[in-house]
Amino acid sequence: MVTSVERNTKTDQLAEIVTRFAERSGDYVSAIPQLSFHSRMSPTESTHCIYNLGIGIILQGQKEVVIGEQVYQCYEGQSMLTTIDLPVTSHIVKASPQQPFLAVLLLLDIQAISQVVADMPLETLDVADDIHRSFTVESVDTPLIDAFSRLINVLDEPTMIPHLTPLIEKEIIVRILNGPHGVYLRQLVKAGSANQKIHQVVNWLKHNYIQPIRMDDLANQAFMSPSTFRQHFRAVTGMSPLQYQKQLRLQEARHLMFNQNVDAGRAAGLVGYESASQFSREYSRLFGESPQRDIQRMRQGL
Repeated sequence: MVTSVERNTKTDQLAEIVTRFAERSGDYVSAIPQLSFHSRMSPTESTHCIYNLGIGIILQGQKEVVIGEQVYQCYEGQSMLTTIDLPVTSHIVKASPQQPFLAVLLLLDIQAISQVVADMPLETLDVADDIHRSFTVESVDTPLIDAFSRLINVLDEPTMIPHLTPLIEKEIIVRILNGPHGVYLRQLVKAGSANQKIHQVVNWLKHNYIQPIRMDDLANQAFMSPSTFRQHFRAVTGMSPLQYQKQLRLQEARHLMFNQNVDAGRAAGLVGYESASQFSREYSRLFGESPQRDIQRMRQGL
């Protein structure tokens, strides 16, 4: 049995490894593209982003994540699994120059997960149909920490990255499936499950958020009645389909204005808004300021 002292020691060791790649505040994508490191030297304001299918481990500090009306407090020594792309609001609660916030994130591939599940014994795959959580926080276990450490250490051997990375990633998936997060990951790839159906609709929305949506059409995609579809969609994502589409539109508009210097009126049209005033109202409601002031504030913060 692994003691909490041993687990804490392993977490500290992994934090030391990650610090080599993230010495300053920032987000660092590694030579393994799906592997990234995240560091902050002080608490931050709330930020809006999309969490993708992946597993993250908080090694130091504390983070708050808001999804819909649900608030999650995430502490060092905990792992966070996201099974469906989710618009979230988050901020770092605890960080300092002496003890920075540190986290490591590995994005997961749904085909790889499906293949691992297909090879698992049938008796391990029973999953209740009423499990809908798409973001979960659990205490990280020592074997998962060890697997992450091995994956990160491969970065020191660049010629080995294409050979060893798939093997260690498969191990990480196996360990997630057999750990406290496992039931939620299995539900994602269970044929005919509500989570799998909602995942397919979410994937469609990500690529078609500019288009007007009809609830009946989305429900048909999920092979559900409109009322059942709305219920399952909210249970999985924490919001309605229209709210989900709105967040995708507004976050993309913010990206266009900040990174490509697109003005607010043009950004509104590019993400599917017919009314610039409606865009401005909904933007201010989500981000707390008008588009122009929000982008000015972001640039001043650089």
